[in-house]
Amino acid sequence: MGDLMTGVRYLGQGQKWVLRNGRWFGFGLLPALITLVLYTAALVVLGFWADDLAAWATPFADDWSSPWAGLLRGTFTVLLFAGGLLMAVLTFTAVTLLIGDPFYESLSEEVEESEGGCPEGPDVSLLRGLWISLCDSLYVLVRALAFGVVLFLLGFVPVAGQTVVPVLGLVVSGFFLTLELASVAMQRRGIPVRERLRMLRGRKALAVGFGAPLALCFLVPLAAVLLMPGAVAGAALLVRDLTDTPANGQPAAREPRQPQGPHGPHGMWTKPDRPDGTA
Repeated sequence: MGDLMTGVRYLGQGQKWVLRNGRWFGFGLLPALITLVLYTAALVVLGFWADDLAAWATPFADDWSSPWAGLLRGTFTVLLFAGGLLMAVLTFTAVTLLIGDPFYESLSEEVEESEGGCPEGPDVSLLRGLWISLCDSLYVLVRALAFGVVLFLLGFVPVAGQTVVPVLGLVVSGFFLTLELASVAMQRRGIPVRERLRMLRGRKALAVGFGAPLALCFLVPLAAVLLMPGAVAGAALLVRDLTDTPANGQPAAREPRQPQGPHGPHGMWTKPDRPDGTA
C-alpha cells in the first residue's frame, strides 16, 4: 500500500505544481485539447457504426431465435465501444505527448529545476527526438493493445467479464499511462524504453497508484485536457524517485556489475548508485 499511495501523492503534487505555476498550466493545455477533439470525433464515428460492426462480426447469429441474437450483438456492441474507450485511454497520452513534445519537455524540465536540478538531456535534434518518442510510443502501444485484446475477450465471460475485467482494465491502463508519462523525464536521462518498462514493473504499485486514478479521470469529458499538464509534472517527480536523482540533477556513475555497453549491460541503462555509494 505504501507505493500505491506514493503514486497517488505524486499525481496530486504534479497537479498542485501546475496550479501554482499557472503559465505552465496553460502552456500544457493546447496539445491535450487538440488530441481530445480528434479522439472525440473517432469515438462518435465508432458509436454510429457499432451496431453495423456487431452485425458484420456475428453473421452466425442471423438465424438465432429472439432474444439470443439481440443479446449477443448488444453485448458485442457494448464491449466494442468499451474497448474503444480503453484504447482511447491507453493511447491518449502517447498521442498528446507526440503532439506536444516540445511543450511537455520544457514543462518537465522546469519541474525538475524547481526540485533542485535537472539532468542534462542528450544532444539530439527536434526531429530525432520526435522519431525516438514515436518509436518508444509504438513499443508501448503494441504491449498495451495486446492486453486490451485479452481483456476484450475476457469481457464475454459471464459475471467476471462485468466485474473483474473492468478493474483489470483500469489497472492495465494506469500502468501504461504511467509508462508513457514517465518517458518524458526518462528519455532525458537516456533510459531506453525497455529499461523504463523493467523499472516500473519493479514498482508496479507505484505505477498503478499514479496512473489508475488518472485513467479513471480521463473517462470524464475534458478531464484529460485539464489534468494532462499536472500529470506530466507529477511524472517528473515520480521519475526522480525511481532514479534517485540528487539535488544537482546529475546521478553519480555506477560501477558496472558485468561487461556493459554505453548504456549498461546489453546496451541498457543502469540505475546509478547514490552519492554515498549505496545501491
